[in-house]
Parts: sequence; structure tokens; C-alpha cells
Amino acid sequence: MEEKTTDIQQLCINTLRTLSIDAIQKANSGHPGMALGAAPILFLLYSKIMKYNPENSQWFNRDRFILSAGHASALLYSILHLVGYNISLDDIKNFRQWGSVTPGHPEYLKTHGVETTTGPLGQGFANAVGMAVSQKFIASKFNKPDFNLIDHYIYVLASDGDMMEGISHEAASFAGHNKLNNLIVFYDNNKITIDGSTSITMSDDTIKRFESYSWYVQHIKDINELSELEKSIENAKNQKEKPSLIIVDTHIGYGSPNKQDSSDSHGAPLGAEEVKLTKRNLSWDENKEFYIPDEVKDYFEKVRIKCKKYEFEWNELFKKYKEKYPDEAKLLPEVKSGNFGTQWMNKLPKFEDYTKSIATRKASGMVLNAIAEELPTLIGGSADLMGSNNVNIKNSKAFSAENPDGRNIFFGIREHAMASMLNGMSLYKGVIPFGATFLIFSDYLRPSIRIAAFSETKVIYVFTHDSIGVGEDGPTHQPIEQLSSLRAIPNVVVIRPADANETAFAWQIAIQHCGSPVILCLTRQDLPIIDRTKYNSATGTLKGAYILKDCGGQPEIILLATGSEISLSLSATEVLEKDGIRVRVVSFPSWELFNKQSKEYQEKVLPSNIKKRISIEAGIKQGWEKYVGEEGDFISIEKFGASAPSNILFEKYGFTVENIIRKAKDLLSKRVD
Repeated sequence: MEEKTTDIQQLCINTLRTLSIDAIQKANSGHPGMALGAAPILFLLYSKIMKYNPENSQWFNRDRFILSAGHASALLYSILHLVGYNISLDDIKNFRQWGSVTPGHPEYLKTHGVETTTGPLGQGFANAVGMAVSQKFIASKFNKPDFNLIDHYIYVLASDGDMMEGISHEAASFAGHNKLNNLIVFYDNNKITIDGSTSITMSDDTIKRFESYSWYVQHIKDINELSELEKSIENAKNQKEKPSLIIVDTHIGYGSPNKQDSSDSHGAPLGAEEVKLTKRNLSWDENKEFYIPDEVKDYFEKVRIKCKKYEFEWNELFKKYKEKYPDEAKLLPEVKSGNFGTQWMNKLPKFEDYTKSIATRKASGMVLNAIAEELPTLIGGSADLMGSNNVNIKNSKAFSAENPDGRNIFFGIREHAMASMLNGMSLYKGVIPFGATFLIFSDYLRPSIRIAAFSETKVIYVFTHDSIGVGEDGPTHQPIEQLSSLRAIPNVVVIRPADANETAFAWQIAIQHCGSPVILCLTRQDLPIIDRTKYNSATGTLKGAYILKDCGGQPEIILLATGSEISLSLSATEVLEKDGIRVRVVSFPSWELFNKQSKEYQEKVLPSNIKKRISIEAGIKQGWEKYVGEEGDFISIEKFGASAPSNILFEKYGFTVENIIRKAKDLLSKRVD
């Protein structure tokens, strides 16, 4: 009987291998090496270890699998097909083709059963750490001594490339420090990268490295020893205070007579003849393509039946839980959906003392603390700038192994990992994650922000110290091109509020918005609270841009500004009006939100017949051309900053009332032929 089980297991593994190389060969594109080498890991996880239900890919207590080495996507699609996710054999045959659900690298939302978008190496590893954080946090809210309601694991398959990327170092350090024992990572140790042997570039002692991060490390010398692999997983599950790394020695291109253990099998099809030779080596019919033996179909049918029972049993457990803990049971669906009604909006503070000035970062902190009590899964923190970013939730503890219910996450000086972890937290569902740092350091987060936008992930970024107003820290800390570069990422909403009240509405947008990340860009320096009895309401923030101050009759010129430059524009307007010039001031906190408004609204704010316009923003002008037009002008910064007090810098760089007045009059004096 044991022999027969071993035989069918091998048949299943080789089915995964041959489906993968057939898909890659048909596409004439892909990565066969890891698909051949790592197949036993995915077979074991999906057939025997993981709890999931292919008929309900969003079952909350499912085990999550993250293919951090996203180039092995053909292998993932093959196992998802076999276990019954909504991926057909035709989908496998359409690997990497236009409109297919089997793209070159796994894409969240594109493919049934794919938990996160991976491909840029290291991202999946850090996503998984974020998921492990979310699970710990949610389990702390709902698990009871007699009901272990949330008790699943986060599994990862990582490659040499994942291990080399700096993000994996950051994320691994965080995971070990916070004792995320719900995280199990397999390291596919095939010792080959695109350029050749890893010995060319890597001499790390991976065991010592991860042990120094407080991980539990095991080493499996042969991936084909399934019993050893299974035992290592059980050992990992028995860890109470450590995440686990299972180093598995593999052969890239396993079974390929001419390309096994060679970089030639990494990122290119084997070739038709080599595919046949590989199948022959695997005791497979070399003339059959996309072949699934009946015994394999029967085997995975039993797996599907077993998997359906996992969710059924959990649902039965939840019924009993609901009887004993009705309040928690009622809250769980709200947590999963992120829908907490609208009561939290009533908590948004109104700043009505117009004699005061306050930095928008400080106003943001006040807003965050005002709404946090009504949003119990709003959770996040900062990359070692908690006080500077003003993102500490005052009535909560720090997240830790001892306090998994803590809502303040101290990410450490790990901006890249923080951003990727936020993606994982959001994709896990059940939390509203935010992360903070200085705007200048958004460059460290950019790859993860891009993936968040691509994956339509709900993440809130709080970026403070948003301009040369940083002052004496100098050009290394003064963002110049960052606003423009963030706006250039498709499907990102960037908001740069002008005062405390716009900041409150910016948070409202961030909480309500779905389908993409939201970035708040906030000042270090104090800004006047705009007198809303004199100027228009800050509710216009919700539309991205609005008429803050208008004039009698048709404007001669429109000043468009964001953030700290709005108060300068208002002051300049008072002088211009005394000189008989009709001026409209448009507060323009978000291009993206304004672009979504109706053409009628856009025309109302920026009439097409008003050609004289000036944009005023302490950053590069790139992108403002769309709103300023051919007859407009810009007050911007087209060089790097400098070290000096902020008031001096604003003067030297032309952000003064006097310069706005001069620019406006010069523009109005020009005639167009």
C-alpha cells in the first residue's frame, strides 16, 4: 500500500512538471527550471498539508500560499488547475497569452487562487510577513481559549533571488523579532541564477543568517524525499516563538538531460526536443502534451472533497462560536469586509480656530486618533518615525508577540519591507493598513507602491516632511520630484492637503476609497488654518480640486496650488485684488480625484476660456502642464534643495507672496499673437 501511495504521488508530481513545461513550450516563453525542480513542494502542500477550499477561494481561515518566486507561475497554475480552482486546461494552454488568466507572473485578481502579485523578487516574501501580522492581529481579537477560530498558516516558496534581495533581509528581521510562528518559508536552494552559479555572487551562510534573525531553520538535502519534507513542516508547526525557514536542495530543470542544474533552464523554454527527452527521463509519454492521467484526476478529486470538508467543519465551529460569543461573531463579517458603517465620519475633527496654525502632519495625527476607536482594524505605524509622522494611536499598544492586538506597528528602519508588508496585510483582508515615513523616502517604497496600485490594494501611506520646508536637513531630505513621480504611477491617489481641514477630508477619502492605494503628503511646518467663514468649505477636497476663493465676475487669472503654497496664494490674491485684478484661487490637493469628476465640474473649476493660469507647488512642474495650459506659468523647483532654515529656502526658491504677485502681473501683461 505504501508503495502504491508513493507511485501515485510521483505520478502527480510529474504531471505538474509536464503540464508546466508544455505550457511554457507552447507559449515559447517562461521559466521551466523551477517548475521542474520545485514541483514536490507544491504537490505536498496542496494535496496533504494546506487547508483551503478551491470552491471558495476567499474562505477566511484558509492557509495562504505565496509564490514569491513568481517566475515559477506555470507550476502554480498547474497545481491550482489540478486541485479544482477556476483554471481550465485551456487556460494552462493559453499561458502568457493576451487576455488569459495565466499571465507570465502571478497577478492578484487575475487568477483564481492567487493570493498576491509576485514577480519582483522578495515582494512575496515580505507580503507573507504582512499576512502573518494580520493573522496574529485578527486572531487576537476573535480566538478564545475554547475556540481556536483563526489558526491557519502562511506558506511561501522563495528562490535564491528572493534571498539576495534586500527586502527579504528587512522582512525576515521583522518576522523573527516579532516571533511570527505562523509563517513557513521554503527556500528553493537550486544554486542557480540567470548569470550562472550562485557562487558567482553569493557566499552567505543562509542557516546562520536566519538563525541570527531568530528563525527556526531546517535543511532538506533532497526535495524528492516527501517524508522528510512533510516532517520538516510538522517541526515548523510545532514552533511557538519562531518563523520557519526550510532550505530544500533542488535541481533546477530537474529531469532535463541537457539543462538540469544549468542557468539555461531558468528563463527560456527547454525546446521541443528537450521537452521530449525530459518526459522520457520522467517515464512519461513524450508524444502527449498537456496530459493528465486518469489516476491523477481521481487522486485530486479526493483532495477536492477533503478540502471542501475543511470549510464545512470550520463553518460548523463558527455556528457554535456564534452561540457563545455573539458580539464577536457579528463583528467578524464587518472586519472581513472592512465595512464599519459611517459613524466614524462623525468623529472627523473640525478645525475652526482660524487664528491658529498647525502642521498637516500634526492635524493628521489628531484625525487618526479621532477615528481609530470607530475603526477597530485600522492598524499601522512608521519606519522609525512614529513621533515625526504623528501616526501613533494613543489608546493602543505596540504590536508584538506579547501584544498581537497592538495597533501600533514599529516597522523599524525598513521602508521597503514596510510597504510590501502593508500590501500583504491588505490582501489578507480584515485590516485597514497604513504606513508612514518622510516623503523623500517614498523612493524606498516605490516598487511596493507600484504593485499595490497594480493589484488594486487598499493601503494608506502617510508621507510627511513634504517639501523644502524640511529646512536644515538639506537636499537629501527635501523632496523635489517625488510628488510628480508618485502621481505618475497609474491607479494611485495622491493628496496634498492645504490645511488641517483638508487633511481631515483627506483621511475620509483614504478610508472610503477602494481599488487603489492612497498617499497623504503632509507638512512638517505649521500652516494657517484657512478661514472657512471667508473662503469655501474644505469639502471640496473630496473632488480633488475646488474653487477656494473666487472673484466677482470672470477671473482674469487662476492660481492653482497645493499644500503649503495655498496660504501664500491667498495672501498674494489679496494684493492683486487691491490692484484691480480678478483672481480665482483653486486648491488642488489631488489630480487623480479631480480627473474623475464630470467634465462639467472640471469646466466649472477651470474654465477653458481662462487661459492665464499659474501653478504653485514646491516641487517640479512636470504634470502641471495639463492644468496650466499653453498660456500659463509655473512656480516650481527644478533643482535640488539646500540646507537652511525653511523660511529662507522658500524665499530663495521663489515661494513668496511677492514672487506670486510678480509672476501673475507678468503673465497678464503678455499678449498672445
